[in-house]
Amino acid sequence: MGHGGGGAMSAELVDHVFAPAFGGEVLSQLGDSAAISLGGVRLAFSTDSFVVRPLFFPGGSIGDLAVNGTVNDLAMSGARTAYLSCGFILEEGVGMSVVARVAEALGAAARAADVEVATGDTKVVEAGHGDGIFINTAGIGLIPAGVDLRPQRVVPGDVVIVSGAIGVHGMAIMSVREGLEFGVDLESDCAALGGLVEAMLAAAPDLHVLRDPTRGGLAAALNEIAVAAGVGVVIQERSVPVPPAVANACAILGLDPLYVANEGKLVAFVPREHADAVLAAMRSHPLGAGATVIGEAVQAHPGIVVARTGLGGTRVVDLPIGEQLPRIC
Repeated sequence: MGHGGGGAMSAELVDHVFAPAFGGEVLSQLGDSAAISLGGVRLAFSTDSFVVRPLFFPGGSIGDLAVNGTVNDLAMSGARTAYLSCGFILEEGVGMSVVARVAEALGAAARAADVEVATGDTKVVEAGHGDGIFINTAGIGLIPAGVDLRPQRVVPGDVVIVSGAIGVHGMAIMSVREGLEFGVDLESDCAALGGLVEAMLAAAPDLHVLRDPTRGGLAAALNEIAVAAGVGVVIQERSVPVPPAVANACAILGLDPLYVANEGKLVAFVPREHADAVLAAMRSHPLGAGATVIGEAVQAHPGIVVARTGLGGTRVVDLPIGEQLPRIC
């Protein structure tokens, strides 16, 4: 299970098994989506599989995730998603009404994101060989001229901005999966971020990199960028927006909010001279109203993320080994 968690074990699987087997210059980018050129047009291309348990949770469903997850991967390249493919893997015995409910949620999410499901596939596996419904989506979109979002562009001095409260999705899933009561209702932040990214690029086309901190949370996203860029990252722990409900739930369960998955947030590395304009643009959009500066890229300790605590000390924020909460997307 750890190899599917988005942390060090996932990276090991990709680096030592998949990348050598597949090869290719495009694959070596290893971003949320691949930037490719076809017929003189720059495209972003991505695929993702969704195995969340339970299928329905506060604030969304596996159908919403299947659209928003792939749309967001493409948006992290600056692309506006145009078309999606959709593959359903159904376990024998799953109710047709459940399949219909998931399909309706997926269709509604696609319409809300202004994308079209253009092709698809269905497979059925024997009872006991699945978990109700698994979904794979792939997407393709156009990258605007002049947009170049990749971690290699990050330089010391870049400002790190997160678009809002972290850890909400993972804790919402955990609350319904385990039947836990935290004294307050938690709903997933699942959302399509294409419009927010467009607003950011309109304010400053020269953004350096964007990531949506899903599996492995904010900590994994920051570590991946730091390693790829060869810079250090320093964040102010008290500046990271963690809702009290998430902080309390994590304290009860012994989890660190920095490692909890999100499905409707992004982290941006922005040139310092554009930070104010980007922050204002984010806060003017509904999905970026809680945008906050949490740190900066530095020349010291390349490849390492450090958090400055409220007590004046520092701690290293490592890449997670596996996943604190499996099957959350």
